[in-house]
Amino acid sequence: MTRLIIETDDNWTKEKIKFVINTEILLLKKTAEKIRHKIEDFKNKYGKLDREKLYGKVDDMELMEWEGEIESLKRVQNRLKSLEEIIFEYK
Repeated sequence: MTRLIIETDDNWTKEKIKFVINTEILLLKKTAEKIRHKIEDFKNKYGKLDREKLYGKVDDMELMEWEGEIESLKRVQNRLKSLEEIIFEYK
């Protein structure tokens, strides 16, 4: 959890900070969705990611790309979670 304390008497500034964070949340959600689609496309094409079963049947670069997409999704989800948990406090 992150607590963000904003000390200002300007409502525009308060709203702008919240808007920027919410915009980033939206972008991360869209990014996560795109990555999920890529992972689903690969699953539909080859089935579940299992290096041993897919070894020699799938291009190594495709396997690396799929694993990279899975790692990217984890990072995006962690960043998204971090932003969604922000508690705003105003002074």
